[in-house]
Amino acid sequence: MHRLNRKLPVALLPAALLLALAATANAQAQQSMPSAKKAKSLQTVVVTGTRAFDRTESTSLSPIDVLTPKDLVDTGAPNLSTALRTLLPSFNFPQPSVTDATDATQPAQLRGLSPDETLVLIDGKRQHTTAIVNVNGSLGRGSSPVDLNAIPINAIDHIEVLRDGAAAQYGSDAIAGVINIILKHGATGGSASVTGGQYTRGDGTTWQGGADGGFALGSKGWVHLSVDATHQDATNRAGPDIRYPADPTYNQTTFHYGLPTTRAKQAAINLQYDFTPNVELYAFSLFNKRDVSAGGFFRSLSQYKNSSPAAAAVYPDGYLPMENSAIRDDSEVIGLRGKVGGWNYDVSANTGGNHWKLITSNTFNYSLGSTSPTRFYIGTLSNRQNILSADFSKDFYPSLFKNGLTVAWGLNYSHEQFEIKQGDAASYAGAGAQVYPGYQPSDAGKHARHSRAVYLDLESDLTDKLSAGFAVRNEHYSDFGSTNSAKLSGRYAFNDTIALRATASNGFRAPSLQQEYYSSTAINFINGVPYTIRTFPVDNPAAKALGAQPLKPEKSRNFTVGLVLTPTNGLYTTLDLYQITIDHRIILSGNLTGTAVQDYLTSVGIPYVSGGRFFTNAVNTRTRGVDLVSTYPLQLQDSTLKFTGGLNYNKTDLLYIEPNPAQLGLAGLTLPVIDRAEQGRITKGSPRTKAFVAANWDISNWTVHGQLTRYGQWTDLSSSSPNYDQTYGARFVLDASVSYRWNSWSFTVGGNDINNAYPEKVISHNNYHGILAYPNSSPFGFSGAYYYGTVAYHW
Repeated sequence: MHRLNRKLPVALLPAALLLALAATANAQAQQSMPSAKKAKSLQTVVVTGTRAFDRTESTSLSPIDVLTPKDLVDTGAPNLSTALRTLLPSFNFPQPSVTDATDATQPAQLRGLSPDETLVLIDGKRQHTTAIVNVNGSLGRGSSPVDLNAIPINAIDHIEVLRDGAAAQYGSDAIAGVINIILKHGATGGSASVTGGQYTRGDGTTWQGGADGGFALGSKGWVHLSVDATHQDATNRAGPDIRYPADPTYNQTTFHYGLPTTRAKQAAINLQYDFTPNVELYAFSLFNKRDVSAGGFFRSLSQYKNSSPAAAAVYPDGYLPMENSAIRDDSEVIGLRGKVGGWNYDVSANTGGNHWKLITSNTFNYSLGSTSPTRFYIGTLSNRQNILSADFSKDFYPSLFKNGLTVAWGLNYSHEQFEIKQGDAASYAGAGAQVYPGYQPSDAGKHARHSRAVYLDLESDLTDKLSAGFAVRNEHYSDFGSTNSAKLSGRYAFNDTIALRATASNGFRAPSLQQEYYSSTAINFINGVPYTIRTFPVDNPAAKALGAQPLKPEKSRNFTVGLVLTPTNGLYTTLDLYQITIDHRIILSGNLTGTAVQDYLTSVGIPYVSGGRFFTNAVNTRTRGVDLVSTYPLQLQDSTLKFTGGLNYNKTDLLYIEPNPAQLGLAGLTLPVIDRAEQGRITKGSPRTKAFVAANWDISNWTVHGQLTRYGQWTDLSSSSPNYDQTYGARFVLDASVSYRWNSWSFTVGGNDINNAYPEKVISHNNYHGILAYPNSSPFGFSGAYYYGTVAYHW
């Protein structure tokens, strides 16, 4: 593909807008807006995307959403990702199945970009990513994002979602935006609740219970504790298995295709202690332990009875291999903050990691014959991130700045480590254990890097109408060198009701250690045929022979322009247009298969392997879209009615695809670096439009909540032929609940997807004999209607 023309007028819009606003502001610099300042003081102050202490949701220079605990609870969602999918029009969270490790840690995306291009913060501190690498055919293929579902909902005070590039302020990954999760705090207040629910097909039974509360630490401090536990049974929407009429399992349901079985325990602690008015100790920690069991492809007797009589003796009716993931995720932060010499300071140490251990059961290694176990330890992936940071800010009042100038600067040091531990010998012997061969000694190893950063952030209300901000950041990584980012922001209030804002920035995302060093063997079914595929690190000789090159960071350019409406009747509406261009975007290559590949891999000592793949800076993309968000409270005679609505339009195009590299060991062989299916996941795999309207009606002790969401159409491209592409139609999903409050108690009954909406079924060529009937890419899953009840006590 040839490079397309990038001389786009929209790219110059934010800069031109800011110049025009500055000229207008100069003529009106002496005008005052007392009513606007009063409104600002009554609104919730936000801390994401700004170093100032008086920015609110409506006066922010960048688009930002604030989600309250009530918003989260009203969704009825069992985890954070599902709640965000309901509340944010630009957030996409499909729940794929039969995708190996991705079943255990399902990725989500913001603004249609890769899951690892959204930065997640907890109380403003960077959160580590998962150790898992999503290598199968689902949204987020090739990514290792933050595990949002490791964060307990009942520990959250509120969430701030910055829908803008922010690498100059926060560093790597903040391309699509920033999700800042603010924990509950204080010495008072708390709650306890129990929820039970089930899908209308009688499966997916879920029980969830939790509690949180605050306690005083003497007269100068407090601690807030949160705990919860979840028990969710699997759902199954697999069709009958009609592959082999002679098999004893013919026309029976043999696969598991749906939500996995999940057992989770989570806890959080947040504390603060004031040594003096200017020295404050703070600390918080989160812990998540999750066990997930999901099925692979069912092995029918006809597939192995002749090649492995030993397996046929153990499994005379076929078998469904199970993947049992044990996940442990922890975060710990401790710091001091306060004020010295007029400067606000925050010095902290942060450590956190993710640990994924896989054991497969009900499976077999054909290479071992009758000595094969049926249960295998496959190996462990783990990563850890250690960060030291020092942040400083101060308000100055030079004559040029009527309302003062906020100056912030800081230093940051980070050390990251990623480790692969090999499985037991039987798991990788010969062709390896079915469903997921073990990690081999050649896969195992520890890999580390460090980075350091320095930033400067300036922000000011230049006049009572015009606000502006500028940030610049330099980071140096030990594995690929330095990168620089900058951001310019502006907001102009025409009056108390209408304001215009714009930003222009560049950013980056460093290749993760997982993308640089992940190594494994997997059994993938491609067009219904099993292939044993190796994922090679980019520095592996075999990968180099297949065309791998050293990875470099992704580079982005972000532009937004938005309108903010805040009339006195309580209506709050924002309309933001954005463009995000990413160069050198990192993807996992297509599965490089064929006789030449297999023969080559065998010749270099890698037998039993059908093909290979590796990470590569393969494409440049451009994403354009618009976000519309609105709320309107209506005070009736004896009740309150609040309306909320949101709309996102998002379109991603491929601007450039790197040509297939010259093959070092396979001269003349043409290999797809990025196949049609992956191109489709990037450009068409999530809905181009998503919209919702919601209402909350509070009357006496009752609350009635309802939300109707429309998911627009999306398309899955076939890796083999355009004839098998499929576009899925738009769907409406209705959620509703009713709550009653009695003293400190509340009782809720509700349902999600109560209209029992399912995506269109997959066409016959792509549904694996009718067994995998629904698309993994469905933005609202494919489990159908779910009903629940909750009892809660608040103090």
